[in-house]
Amino acid sequence: MGFKSVLCVTGSDHSDEDVRTAAGLCAEVGAYLSVLIMSPPPLVMSPPPLGDGIPEWPRQSAQAIVRLDKRFRQIETFSQDMARLEKTTREIQRLLRAMSLCYDVDTDYCDRASVGDAVRQRALCSDLTIVGPALLNDINLGPLVINGSLFDTGKPVLVVPKGAEATLSPRRVLVGWDSRAEASRAVREALDLLTGAEEVRIALVDPEATYNGNGAEPGAGIAAYLTRHGARVSVDRLPSAGKPVATVLAQHAIDTSADMIVMGAYGSRRLRERLFGGVTRWIVGKPPLPLFLAR
Repeated sequence: MGFKSVLCVTGSDHSDEDVRTAAGLCAEVGAYLSVLIMSPPPLVMSPPPLGDGIPEWPRQSAQAIVRLDKRFRQIETFSQDMARLEKTTREIQRLLRAMSLCYDVDTDYCDRASVGDAVRQRALCSDLTIVGPALLNDINLGPLVINGSLFDTGKPVLVVPKGAEATLSPRRVLVGWDSRAEASRAVREALDLLTGAEEVRIALVDPEATYNGNGAEPGAGIAAYLTRHGARVSVDRLPSAGKPVATVLAQHAIDTSADMIVMGAYGSRRLRERLFGGVTRWIVGKPPLPLFLAR
C-alpha cells in the first residue's frame, strides 16, 4: 500500500531541517505531509523565596504578590511562545509552498502531559511519523513525541539522525530479527520498503534453535515470508562475541552497506524514555542510517 500520509513533528524553536527531510521523503513517494509545530514543554519555575535581607510583607500580601508575579510571567511566556509558533508556521509554509507538495501545517501549544495525546491523535491518521535530527536532539520534546507516535498508536516511526541520507526507496536494508512480536510488526510495517529493495538481509545475533522461538533454522521463517512477498532475502546469523546486540547490528550495517535498519521497538511504559535515550546513544558514533521502528 505504501506510505501515503506522513507526519512530521517539530518544535517552534527548531530549524527547518526536520521538515525539509520529511518533505523530501514525501516528494520521493508522492505522499501527503502533515506538519505539527509544537511549543517546547514549559519548564516549571519556582518563585524566588522571600527573606534573606528582603523586608517581609504581611503573609497574605506576600502570597498575593507571588501569585500576581507568577501570573504575569505566565502571560509573558505565553505571548513569546505564540509569537515563535506563528513565525515558525509562516517560515514552514513558505518552504513547503516552494516544494509543490500536498501538505498541511498545524500548531499545538500544550503542557508536557498533553504532548503525547496531541501527537497520538495525528499519528493515528498517518502511515509514518518522521523523527528528524532536531527533534532527536531535543531531550524535552523528543521522548514525548516518540511515546505518542510509536507506543500509543501501533504506527511506525522513521528516525533520521543527522548526516543520514534518508530515503523511502532503500536499495539495501538490514532487518534486526529476534522472533518477537515487535520485530514482526516492524517487518510488516516496512513491507513496501523491503519488497522494493534490491537486497534485504535478516540479521540474527546469537540465535538459538528452539521449537517455540526461532525454530529449527533461525531466520528461515521470516525469510520465507518476505520471499513470498517478492523480497530478495538472505539470512545472516551473527555471533556477538560478548558485544551488545546494537553494536553488532551497527557494524553489520556498515559491512553490508545498508541504507536503512528495520527493527522492533521494545520497552514497557516505565522504559519509554529509556528507549529514546537508547536510540539517541545508539546512533551516536554509529553509521548515520535511518532507523525504522515499530512497536
